[in-house]
Amino acid sequence: MSTLSLSPVLTSPRDDAIQLYRAFKGLGCDTAAVVNILAHRDATQRSLIQHEYSAMYSEDLLKRLVSELRGKLETAVLLWMHDPAGRDAIVIRQALLPDLTNLDAATEVICSRTPSQIQLIKQNYQAKFGVFLEQDIERHTSGDHKKLLLAYVSTSRYEGLEVDREMAMKDAKALYKAGEKRLGTDEKTFIRIFSERSRAQLAAISAAYHDIYGGSLKKAVKSETSGKFERGLLTILQCSENPAKYFAKALHKAMKGLGTDDTTLIRIIVTRTEIDMQYIKAEYLRKYKKTLNDAVHSDTSGHYRTFLLSLLGPNN
Repeated sequence: MSTLSLSPVLTSPRDDAIQLYRAFKGLGCDTAAVVNILAHRDATQRSLIQHEYSAMYSEDLLKRLVSELRGKLETAVLLWMHDPAGRDAIVIRQALLPDLTNLDAATEVICSRTPSQIQLIKQNYQAKFGVFLEQDIERHTSGDHKKLLLAYVSTSRYEGLEVDREMAMKDAKALYKAGEKRLGTDEKTFIRIFSERSRAQLAAISAAYHDIYGGSLKKAVKSETSGKFERGLLTILQCSENPAKYFAKALHKAMKGLGTDDTTLIRIIVTRTEIDMQYIKAEYLRKYKKTLNDAVHSDTSGHYRTFLLSLLGPNN
């Protein structure tokens, strides 16, 4: 389900490739033209443009973009040029590299994706980097956080909406017993349930937990776990209930206060534009009484701002 504000594109990928080549020629790059073309093309069109560009000019478009663009705009455009699964694979790989380690980013991407999305990410990961995603998780994470991520990427979960109420009650009781009821936490039970249950089932477990114990499962996770492990569990839980709300909150946090966390801003806007951006925008407006476009507008500038706002589409 694409939420990109793509009016019917009247130019062909070949025409786009020619326009991009012209934008690169001469003194300086016509950045506005580059942004205008690429921000309004979907994944298939972007792939065709790259193919045409390479065929016509014997040059890799991505390499050319690296030499023509700078800073945050370069980061955002280069990430955008890939398809969703390829993009996720790149984000995770960069987040796990020792010199750039950003385990929060890796955790967010892995724990917020559906089983079928994870399958595609794993295929892309191996094809692009010649290593299995599991091997990199094994190498660059530790403890219960590592156990959770490994279980989450290697377990196939049901993606439908049907739930088993009886089982939800049973799991809710098991989680209570593993956490709030005892001294210390039985992390294994949390890992097993959070990595094996479908989104709909986990949301049902959360509801059952509240019904039986009067407290929220989210609060229990917060009080019983910590650090990256806690972050992973909360991401899985919140995305089982309402992924758009989870991302709206993360975007708000990235723009709150002095300074902007551009890494997070770019990652979420670029990776969610072709997935569920209209829902994220609706959640943002509902929760913060301000449109996401207005928030991005006041926290960014220049071509970088134009690019992100083009991906977000109409200000509503």
